[in-house]
Amino acid sequence: MRSVVQRVSAASVVVDGETVGRLDLADGQLGLVALVGVTHDDDPATAIKLADKIWNLRILNDSHGREVSAADLDAPILVVSQFTLYANTDKGRRPSWNAAAPGPVAEPLVDAVVEALRGAGATVATGTFGAHMHVSLVNDGPVTLILDI
Repeated sequence: MRSVVQRVSAASVVVDGETVGRLDLADGQLGLVALVGVTHDDDPATAIKLADKIWNLRILNDSHGREVSAADLDAPILVVSQFTLYANTDKGRRPSWNAAAPGPVAEPLVDAVVEALRGAGATVATGTFGAHMHVSLVNDGPVTLILDI
């Protein structure tokens, strides 16, 4: 699995003009946006490992300026499925999507990431799997990391 994780001060997902996921952040509070892609050899154990990494990654700051995790601050997380994270752009100008798992394989694994995060205590908002989504966010820092699990 692959995830692009961003530290944000605001984030939302809109599908067909309706907000389907949003991080409700108080003034000065930060959260995370995790774009999640699935490849063919991923399994539920991989999803659990990715969720643990996202939840415990120390990319937020507490009131004393110490680097802490979403778990330490109970920071909310917006998870958005994104098969394009597995684009192959080695040849030509048109990306190949052959490394991305098909929807019937990927959707339950993205759901497993969400459920593992919630099981760990996270407040999680989501996009809509397979939908055309408009993701808005304000990247704080900016802090953007790529996780390959």
